[in-house]
Amino acid sequence: MSKLNKKNVEDLNVKGRKVLVRVDFNVPMKDGKITNDNRIVAALPTINKLSENGAKIVLCSHLGKPKNGPEDKFSLKAAADRLAELVNTKVTFAKDDTVVGENAKKAVAEMKDGEIVVLENTRFRGADETKNGEGFAKELADLVDDEVFVMDAFGSAHRAHASTAGVTKFVKETAVGYLMNKEIEFLGNTVENPVRPFVAILGGAKVADKLNVISNLLEKCDTLIIGGGMAYTFLKAKGFEVGTSLVDDEKIDYCKEMIAKAEKLGKKLLLPIDTTIAKAFPDPIDGPVETRVVDSDKIPADMMGLDIGTKTMELFANEAKSAKTVVWNGPMGVFENPTLAKGTNAVAKALAESDATTIIGGGDSAAAVVQLGYADKMSHISTGGGASLEYLEGKVLPGIDVIQDK
Repeated sequence: MSKLNKKNVEDLNVKGRKVLVRVDFNVPMKDGKITNDNRIVAALPTINKLSENGAKIVLCSHLGKPKNGPEDKFSLKAAADRLAELVNTKVTFAKDDTVVGENAKKAVAEMKDGEIVVLENTRFRGADETKNGEGFAKELADLVDDEVFVMDAFGSAHRAHASTAGVTKFVKETAVGYLMNKEIEFLGNTVENPVRPFVAILGGAKVADKLNVISNLLEKCDTLIIGGGMAYTFLKAKGFEVGTSLVDDEKIDYCKEMIAKAEKLGKKLLLPIDTTIAKAFPDPIDGPVETRVVDSDKIPADMMGLDIGTKTMELFANEAKSAKTVVWNGPMGVFENPTLAKGTNAVAKALAESDATTIIGGGDSAAAVVQLGYADKMSHISTGGGASLEYLEGKVLPGIDVIQDK
């Protein structure tokens, strides 16, 4: 994959023009209130830039998974209200069950340069998620007179939906926002052309979730570190007894292939040399658990591995500190439990203290880094879980692919 160079908001002349922006306002809600507004805050640089440059901004996003059309609990009104508190311009929420209804058309017709209209949840129209959502995509484009579309929702970039990709067929100009641009730079261009040594750290529960990521990163990195639940399938592939640890038996041969591939390519593949074990998975997940640390080839048959051990923490941390580029996706253990979060903490701390370019690939690792207070020490924390994984696999994401090149 060569370096991507997509048009971004700075390449647009938007004064007096209507601009449709696909944002990611899929924020966590409880009892009608937003519990974390990070995604709204992350969209502000793009929104403010367009507003300052005199665009008439129409924002669209999905929220949650409404099953049968409109549901009040999935309305974007709370997100629109929060946005209004964060920007210095007028924000109008257009409540229409069809998303592009009379209220939306009226609000857009009446808006002045620099103002914002927020549309209702795009998933209220089932057509957003279908291949035949062309009608809906055309309606979205018509709202902005088929002028400009800005894609700034990386978390949805791996989906070819009407509001992420379909709409681009009907507009004159397309660009990515600041958030998308940063994801392309770090997850795309930095991973493709890293400053070496390049260390990739993968964790999480299942090997199956990361098959293509493991294979793709092995070709690009100098060292691949594997922790988390997926490490036990690799350890079993090496002939070790792993007790009652999580193992993906169908993927043992795949793990053997990857061990052989690393050797053939001359890459370092690091697995846990010791393991934090317990009798059973903690229940509740954050409840007390009695643990001890054993070498990875000495896990008793009636015990399970739930985190990397102390020697492994040191091994992984040192490897990360010697790198110039690090990408990390997936925790090292059951990080929701304070006793079993030590491995994930150790890796996060090593990355925070490193001089390398540090890229956190969304999902649980992003949550862990934020939770541990290291977020501001990382070069980039991806806003997309599934999208970042697919990007690391080397896949072309439809929501990026359709944007015009510079």
